[in-house]
Amino acid sequence: MTVNLSRERAAAPAAPPVKRVVLEVANFALVGGSGVAVNLLVFNVLLHGLHRAAMVATVAASLIAMGTNYLGFRYVTYRDRASRTRRQITLFFVFSGIGVAMESGLFYVGYHGLGLAGPFESNALKATSIVLASAFRFLVYRTWVFQHDAHRA
Repeated sequence: MTVNLSRERAAAPAAPPVKRVVLEVANFALVGGSGVAVNLLVFNVLLHGLHRAAMVATVAASLIAMGTNYLGFRYVTYRDRASRTRRQITLFFVFSGIGVAMESGLFYVGYHGLGLAGPFESNALKATSIVLASAFRFLVYRTWVFQHDAHRA
């Protein structure tokens, strides 16, 4: 009979797939929520405070939020994924740019096409466009931008 006296610890079992996705969605929502706050704050300052054009306000706010979101996604939501690379940064900003275009297009239709130009309506429209574009962003970020590192899996 042999007894193993090594001090090696068994690896902690991985979280069940459903739990991992729930945690990922929660972290995505946390970082995304802070990005939404930045987006709406900048949007309101530009549109209602400084009286800039609606499309300038929505695009500028989205671009500023995109920059702050990268840091949150890289270091909070997807910190367990592959390290930062030029490819990752490029994909993040390409897909985020597509998200900004989606968000801006939806905002344009509501603001100019439907006449939802008042302070309440424009904010509701901006929030709705952010939510819809965020569904796209969640899928592409987790699938192509912040991929699992094969060495860590």
